[in-house]
Amino acid sequence: MTRAGESSARFWSAGGSGVDLRVRLTPNGGRDEIKDVLTLADGRQVLTAKVRAIPQNGRANAALEKLIAKAIGVAPARVEVAAGKSGRIKTVKIAGDGAELIAAVTALPHNQ
Repeated sequence: MTRAGESSARFWSAGGSGVDLRVRLTPNGGRDEIKDVLTLADGRQVLTAKVRAIPQNGRANAALEKLIAKAIGVAPARVEVAAGKSGRIKTVKIAGDGAELIAAVTALPHNQ
């Protein structure tokens, strides 16, 4: 498991214009939900999520963007799958005030 001071292992990182999330997505998963945090073999953490959408023509990525936007209370236009569009592990960028977004991300259901 990750030690408290290892920020590079967290599933989120703050940037100048928002927050990036590392997400492991399961498309065609039966329902849209954010599950929990998983630690990969290399020690990095990923937020795990499932969506009902199929992984075709960007549908699963769009569903993930909407799911994250709703979960943290931002407009869907502020959320974008920026990397890993065709893979399971994705980088999701959320534009906005970093401090507010970090508070919202760390309060996601997986931490409760």
